Amino acid sequence: MKPTVLLRRGSIVVVAAGLALAPPAPQAQSRRAMTIEDLIVAPRIADPQLSPDGRTVLFSHTTTDGKTGRRNSDIYSVPADGSSEPKSLIDGDKSENTPRWSPDGKRIAFLANRDGATQIYVADADGGGVKKVTSLHAGAQPPFVWSPDGSRIAFVSDVYPDCADEACNKKKAEEAAANPVKVHRLTRLLYRHWDEWRENIRHHVFVTSVADGKTRDLTPGDFDSPPAQQESGALAFAPDGKAVAFVSNREGNDKEAWTTNNDVFLVPVEGGEPRLLTKNPAADTHPVFSRDGRTLYMLSQRRPGFESDRWYLDAYDLQSGARRTLFTKTDLSVGEFVLGADDQTIWIAAGENARTNLYTVPAAGGEPKRVLQGGNVGSIQAGRDFVVFSMSSLVAPPEVFRVGADGSGLKPLTANDAWMKGVAFTQPESLTVNAGGGPVQYWLIKPPNFDASKQYPVVILVHGGPQGVWGDAWSTRWNPSLWAAQGWVVAAPNPSGSTTFGQPVVDRISGDWAGRVMTEIDGVVAAVAKMPFTDSARMGIAGASYGGYAVNWILGQQPDRYKAAVTHDGVFNLESMSLATEELWFTEWEFGGTAWDPKARAQFAKVSPHLHAHKIKTPTLIITNELDFRVPVDQGLQMFTALRRNGVPSEALVFPDEGHWVLKAVNSRVWHEAVFGWLTKYLGN
Repeated sequence: MKPTVLLRRGSIVVVAAGLALAPPAPQAQSRRAMTIEDLIVAPRIADPQLSPDGRTVLFSHTTTDGKTGRRNSDIYSVPADGSSEPKSLIDGDKSENTPRWSPDGKRIAFLANRDGATQIYVADADGGGVKKVTSLHAGAQPPFVWSPDGSRIAFVSDVYPDCADEACNKKKAEEAAANPVKVHRLTRLLYRHWDEWRENIRHHVFVTSVADGKTRDLTPGDFDSPPAQQESGALAFAPDGKAVAFVSNREGNDKEAWTTNNDVFLVPVEGGEPRLLTKNPAADTHPVFSRDGRTLYMLSQRRPGFESDRWYLDAYDLQSGARRTLFTKTDLSVGEFVLGADDQTIWIAAGENARTNLYTVPAAGGEPKRVLQGGNVGSIQAGRDFVVFSMSSLVAPPEVFRVGADGSGLKPLTANDAWMKGVAFTQPESLTVNAGGGPVQYWLIKPPNFDASKQYPVVILVHGGPQGVWGDAWSTRWNPSLWAAQGWVVAAPNPSGSTTFGQPVVDRISGDWAGRVMTEIDGVVAAVAKMPFTDSARMGIAGASYGGYAVNWILGQQPDRYKAAVTHDGVFNLESMSLATEELWFTEWEFGGTAWDPKARAQFAKVSPHLHAHKIKTPTLIITNELDFRVPVDQGLQMFTALRRNGVPSEALVFPDEGHWVLKAVNSRVWHEAVFGWLTKYLGN
């Protein structure tokens, strides 16, 4: 279960400063404060893809209609040397996204919903000659990859596992849509995931001919390939084009809900029995072949059942089956990786001290070398002597950058900053306080046009996970700079459980949700409250998922500390939640067993917020969503009932069409207006 959550305490919001991306500090009173509309309608740039010849970068460019909330993605291109401005390459009134170059660079595959379900299309390199390749009733979804000779594309689609062909899948889907009875018939666990019911469908890997659209299911059977929780980066063509590597959990029905044993398999492109490549009892994912086809690189964990374990970079010899780990001494959990153009270097993105940096690792093995410090680096593409990537910070949305292989010559290739030129951003400060037995890093963000002679309300934001982080990254949901723009000082602590500070810090939260971590959060709050420009009598707290849990717990332990609180999709009753959430491995790892296990039940009783709800006095806004299957809607409703029953000022927002996050533009506007309105009512600005 790894919900991402923010916690708000007092009136302090913390934002991380981006090393390379942060704009210069605005001149006093020369720029306006950021608005909700800025966040909603700002164009979004993502998924850079470098052409095989290293000359051109494609990326997705998404715009949002502020009135209707409708989003539309188009595919843009920009020279990899930055010699000219980006231009639209493939566009229309329907979304086109996820561009992928053919191996020879002459064609582009992409996803589009031009006539119903999302399908794979292919265009010429100049954007012309668009042709639809797939025509499945359920459509196509990422990941998808070209075969080395460019004749085929492997991709993922949904199927009814007892169907042998597309005709059967289409018939079943149409019958279900036409049936006025919408009952869910459950026959196995993991029957829903995040915001989607999946009781009778599976992800399967398909391969299609680009020339004639003939399509084959490579992973028939009652299995998800890839597993629902590891959909990206879970496919790779062998260099000879004869096989496809994919990720699947073959533990069997029901067990998928409490095991993280995702393995890498190899299946012939013409179909046949998949061959298991990994014997690791924990998770393996993101297979990448060496260019000579002798080695398969992948990300691997070591502890079964722990989805927040460190991700190692492993290499398998495909002849002997021997595994080697590229580095172990440096405590970095690898977020993503790509093979360099020389086949001797691997580029990785990994978190360190609340930033995600760019590193190189020898393919033969060796410790990582940092090439560039983030911000938040991702979507790496390797050229011969440079790399292209996306990078953002707490004060700058994602842009496409390039940098030399030695870390020199950092250059933006996109400049999605027209709206930002008139907005005042305050550079976030990375601060540290000793609390709970060691240092705790936190971000502090002051309001725009800050005046040190004044005292500001404070809002504390607690992140989710609980194995998550307030990183130096832009967010389109909980954006600390936008919170600070309301006239509050914002503090965002990274206590026990926070990633990027080493695996021991991550591990400290398991089994101790309300212990040391709460002392660490309190330490940050105390430090901020003493600052001369903060008003300790006007402090608020906010968070989501685990952050929501933290808010719920803190309000029952410190009923007089905060003037207002916001709790979004937060855990309230641990015992009931443990049997309703879909990923059972999460609660079973975090609390040491099932809901009927004496050890787990003792933990639930010790740290469940609902048992202290009678002590809560703080005016609280609760958000809980009907499609949230990670922290089900009843958690928020239970808390709302308890607070109203006890006469505590409280309101609740229940979005019927949102899951764990509020993603739709019009809903996001309502969410922000309600959250900021609630805090302003009690804190001022």
